[in-house]
Amino acid sequence: MLSVSDYRVSYGQSEVLHGLNFEVKPREIVAVMGRNGMGKTTLMKSLMGVIPSNSGSVKLDGKEVSQLKSYQRVASGFGFVPQGRMIFSSMTVKENIETGLTTTKRRSVPKELYDMFPVLLEMRNRRGGNLSGGQQQQLAIARALASDPKMLFLDEPTEGIQPSIIREMGAHLKNDSRPARFIDCSIGTSIKFALDIADRILVIEKGEIVHEELRATINEAKVAAYLSV
Repeated sequence: MLSVSDYRVSYGQSEVLHGLNFEVKPREIVAVMGRNGMGKTTLMKSLMGVIPSNSGSVKLDGKEVSQLKSYQRVASGFGFVPQGRMIFSSMTVKENIETGLTTTKRRSVPKELYDMFPVLLEMRNRRGGNLSGGQQQQLAIARALASDPKMLFLDEPTEGIQPSIIREMGAHLKNDSRPARFIDCSIGTSIKFALDIADRILVIEKGEIVHEELRATINEAKVAAYLSV
């Protein structure tokens, strides 16, 4: 579904992502892990077109998208849940989700999104800024899923969320097998979250992928060693 080859990104004269190569299969959940400052968020933003890449290929379902603008990547099948959620605080829950429908032919929020996140149905007429952090994160995910993405990127989805909501959110992401998912996780509760839902783990360090392993055969101690400060 997603194929990234010799992918390089720089800030000014400083290269921060060094020739990355990886793939994400259809309906696969891949967690990219690493300490803070290792390049995870830069990778997410550059794949979405928010930060330009220097060189390399990004293909979604066989189509080259590395030269497309962010909105064009969304129209091609990318969905993005940014770090910090970035919902529209003055708009209602329903209106927030509807902004994700712009790349589809739908005019109303799909029932399955409310089925997935019942609290959003209950609060559909409440302003997004009045929701708790966990509810806002569910709203951000629902908004991204409203565009029917082939590939869903989630940047630090557990940040600032209480454990019970993290477990609930993880179950939703694992059970909804429509898009492939690429999840940015760092240290702390994110490790357990990643190991609970991911099919495969990538570890990034100083802009390079230094370890890759299937969840079924993972050596948790080895992954934890990469993430230790």
